[in-house]
Amino acid sequence: MAKETMLTFLDTQLNKKMNDYEVAIDWDPKNHTIELVFLLFAQNKEQWQIDDVSGVKTEEEVIEFEDGILLYNPEKSKFNQEDYLACLPYEGKKGLPQKDLAGLVDYLKEILEQGTSDLIDFLSDETLEIFELTFDEEKYQDATKKYANETAYIPYPSY
Repeated sequence: MAKETMLTFLDTQLNKKMNDYEVAIDWDPKNHTIELVFLLFAQNKEQWQIDDVSGVKTEEEVIEFEDGILLYNPEKSKFNQEDYLACLPYEGKKGLPQKDLAGLVDYLKEILEQGTSDLIDFLSDETLEIFELTFDEEKYQDATKKYANETAYIPYPSY
C-alpha cells in the first residue's frame, strides 16, 4: 500500500466531508505548493450587475465565486499572498500534522457554508456592496483541537 501523503489525505477527507461543494486540489510540485480551490454558486435573481475583483462586470443569472487556500513550503514556494483566502506553511518533506489537515477540511466546510449564505444575502440585498470570504486563524485552530490526538505528520508528496 502506498504511503499516505498530504495529497491523498486531503483527497480522502474532501471526498468524505465536502460532497455539497466543488473543491479541487491543485498540486504544483515545481513551486512546492498544494492549493485547495473552491467554488461557490448562487442565483443572481435580480440579475444585478456585479463587478468582480478584477473590475469585470457581469449580469449572469448564476454567479460563480472562486477562492483558494494555499499550503506552501516557506523555504521554496513563491506566490502572492493576496491571491488566496489563506496561506498555510508546511514543514518541507515532513508535511503537516494530521490534526492540522483534518481541522483545515472541517474549517473549510464551515467557511463554505457561511460563504454560500453570505453570497446569497449579497445577491438579494442591494445595500451590501462587497462579498468576500474570511479565514479566521482562531477558528481554524479551534477546528484542529478536535483532532489533538492525531499528532503524526502527513508528509508532502514525492513526485
